[in-house]
Amino acid sequence: MRLTPFALAAGLTLAGFASHANAQQATVREAPLRAHLSFLADDLLEGRGTGQRGGDLAVRYLETQAALMGLKPLADGSYRQPVRFQGTKLLASGSSVTFHAGSGTRLTPIPGQGIVYGTGSGQASVSFEAPLLFVGYGVKAEEENWDDYKGVDVKGKILVMMVNDPQPTAEEPNRFAGKAYTYYGRWLYKFEEAVRRGAAGVLLIHTTPSASYPWSVPANGFSHERFHLNRGGNGIEGWLHEDTARDLVGASGFDLDELRRRAERRDFQPVDLKASAKVELRSVIRQVEQFNVAGIVPGTDPKLKEQAVVYSAHWDHLGIDEGVKREDKTDHTYNGAIDNASGAAALLAMAAEAVKHPAKRTQVFLWPAAEEQGLLGSAAYVANPAWPLDKTSADLNLDSMNFAGRTKDIGVAGAERSTLYETAGQVAKKMGLKLAPLIPDLSGAYFRADHFNFAKAGIPAFNVGSAVFSGDGHFEFEKNQQASSDKLVAFKKDYHQVTDEYRADWDLSGMVQQAQFTLNLGYAVANAPGMASFKKGDAFAKVKR
Repeated sequence: MRLTPFALAAGLTLAGFASHANAQQATVREAPLRAHLSFLADDLLEGRGTGQRGGDLAVRYLETQAALMGLKPLADGSYRQPVRFQGTKLLASGSSVTFHAGSGTRLTPIPGQGIVYGTGSGQASVSFEAPLLFVGYGVKAEEENWDDYKGVDVKGKILVMMVNDPQPTAEEPNRFAGKAYTYYGRWLYKFEEAVRRGAAGVLLIHTTPSASYPWSVPANGFSHERFHLNRGGNGIEGWLHEDTARDLVGASGFDLDELRRRAERRDFQPVDLKASAKVELRSVIRQVEQFNVAGIVPGTDPKLKEQAVVYSAHWDHLGIDEGVKREDKTDHTYNGAIDNASGAAALLAMAAEAVKHPAKRTQVFLWPAAEEQGLLGSAAYVANPAWPLDKTSADLNLDSMNFAGRTKDIGVAGAERSTLYETAGQVAKKMGLKLAPLIPDLSGAYFRADHFNFAKAGIPAFNVGSAVFSGDGHFEFEKNQQASSDKLVAFKKDYHQVTDEYRADWDLSGMVQQAQFTLNLGYAVANAPGMASFKKGDAFAKVKR
């Protein structure tokens, strides 16, 4: 599915046309952005769920718009890049997890309230009993001289662990990036590490501060069909509500807070909880083909056109809850207006301008699938890129954009890892903006969006201006700062809920501003003499593209 520079040669009728002045003419317009947003978030698209009709409609819309505005297709003449998933939908009937602890104590937490779970094994029927092992944060990080496993054989065991990563201390204030999240703190890493070690499964202990989101987020996530790229996975994977974890650990004669304190030490040893879990899981398994959508604006420079800058924004959300009865009038559509019809719509509005004003390097506009399922579409793209990774300068990602009005500064968290930060500062200054102050990444935001898969492949990347979840007061709004900030903070209650819906009275001037900044930054990268690069010493600088 790779589009080589040679395949574009016939279409390069504007060679040498791109310049800084020309790039400045590419002006993102609010009307098309709003139109795309209102359509993509409409009930008609049923929440753009992976493997659902709404997802198919979203792909069809995106590729139609890409063709209409004149984006070049991929090498096979299509705008679609196939991504194959394994879908797993847990059946409530016949599924249960029962814990046995202490002297005959039996605990069966209520699914959705005290526990959420599913299987990553790809098996329709999973039945086993396994001992529980507390492994602290479940982290092995050689660069931090940290190993929560200490050589213990965890095969056949269910690992109970905390989310986030070891916290800083007075003696080691910068361990694991201080108060900021690292990739080791993410649930995805923890699940993957358990698979590598042959564990029977993983149960994460949820707290809102450590996860950075409320219990409702994993509860909603596990109530829907879940997707994996076709690979082996954990027999059971899920989350324990903190109250459930406390009861379970207490019934085994341990104190949860004391176990947490132990887990903060480098000499922590895995703890046999003297408890077991009887697991019975029944699931519907299916193979699903979904699609990334991608279109190309060929570069104009005879040499630099062989390199590219990527703009990305995932098109999917959580879809419609297909398990409800049709007579149930309750809203069961997760429209995902902000997350991420906003980014997908902005990318369409940006691409329409880029087509009219090409840059020296090629520009790739990418709408990945299945971001909500664990960044799966972007992972598939990086594994089979439309443009060679060693000739990709950067990825600029948009996800959950600003709907509360114009700002005086722009968020570029993660850009400081690379030369993109200095470039972003120059672009911001020309737009009369400031870069928002860098603050510790307490929620692991850098590892939670599609740009992260590009970073793992050694490509400088970050999510531009993710103001929606900040709530940190650093975004200075031009009109009513407090009211605008309140809107953004209030959105947290709509995150991954059916209430994330489009509203016609939204002030999209800030969204247009954010899209314009991203496009301007893309032009600066696309027209620069050299490619962007990670700074020396950054973890991703070691990766060879």
